[in-house]
Amino acid sequence: MRIAQEIRLTKRERATLYRWSQGRRTPVREKERAEMILLAAGGMSNKDIAAEVGVKAHTVGRWRRRFSESRLAGIEKDLPRGGRPRKQREKIEREIIRKTTQEVPENATHWSTRTLAKELGIAQSMVHRVWKANGLKPHLVRTFKLSNDPHFEEKLIDVVGLYLNPPEKALVISADEKSQIQALDRTQPSLPIIRGRCGTMTHDYKRNGTTTLFAAIDMTEGKVIASCMPRHRHQEWIKFLKQIDAETPKDLALHLIVDNYATHKHPKVTAWLKRHKRFHLHFIPTSSSWLNIIERFFRDLDGKRVRRGAFQSVPQLIDAVMGYIDQHNRDAKPFVWRKTADEIIEKVGRARLALDNAPTG
Repeated sequence: MRIAQEIRLTKRERATLYRWSQGRRTPVREKERAEMILLAAGGMSNKDIAAEVGVKAHTVGRWRRRFSESRLAGIEKDLPRGGRPRKQREKIEREIIRKTTQEVPENATHWSTRTLAKELGIAQSMVHRVWKANGLKPHLVRTFKLSNDPHFEEKLIDVVGLYLNPPEKALVISADEKSQIQALDRTQPSLPIIRGRCGTMTHDYKRNGTTTLFAAIDMTEGKVIASCMPRHRHQEWIKFLKQIDAETPKDLALHLIVDNYATHKHPKVTAWLKRHKRFHLHFIPTSSSWLNIIERFFRDLDGKRVRRGAFQSVPQLIDAVMGYIDQHNRDAKPFVWRKTADEIIEKVGRARLALDNAPTG
């Protein structure tokens, strides 16, 4: 029968181990080791120490032995591990990173851990570890679009200026249409969420018509003015402008932030705006929908109420959309814009420089 090595501590060793076991900045592993040795010095068996600390008994035995042989120095660092020599491992890691970031396989658009491991003649787990350590995810891609509007900076400064420093006696309103919202019904019933299984829905659907949501969000309070209409021509846009006119205080000027959709610039719309002097339209740069706050609201609406819904008719869809908006307005909170125009221009400049220097082909 094996007898655990007896541990006797000096005052300095006991004080040091106690400090390690209680230190907020001490790594978790070193805390555990210090606690094991302190308990061992108190006469506890490896089995009891393991139960107390939450490790295996052989782990306690290993660190008890290390401490007996090398004292404090023996538990400060991990045991040396096997595997490839460090220089060889670093060389392979550099090659994994180079291949991942600068090359693609012959018959695919990106590497997988298996294809790259086969290409380099190494274990798949090695590729996985290197990717994880360096934040590499070849299977994922982010979409982007930089505006080519020749008046990008001018329009950006105008819109961001309204967000950050709204004019006095005026409302800043972000407005747009969310067109072609489909009333989709699933071909078979969905199953609810239960423990251990997510909810289900069929991948196919039945189309029951569409509607277009016209919406405008007040940047001061976050309340939304909205209406669903069957089409999105200039006639519907003028009708929505009249709704905004009716639902906002008459003594305030209205600064509407809109995109460059042709409907917003139709001659009849322009003529209507000339007759209603309190309306002022501000156009965002082309390909810059992220600058229009109402698009954020549309994203929330789609994600929370529409995308996973099942609607047997357009009226049912409209009821769901308007119900969501009514609930939002009962506890409305403004969307707060924080970025300055200079910060955005600097970031866009870095993106353009990266694109100009990007390899082609």
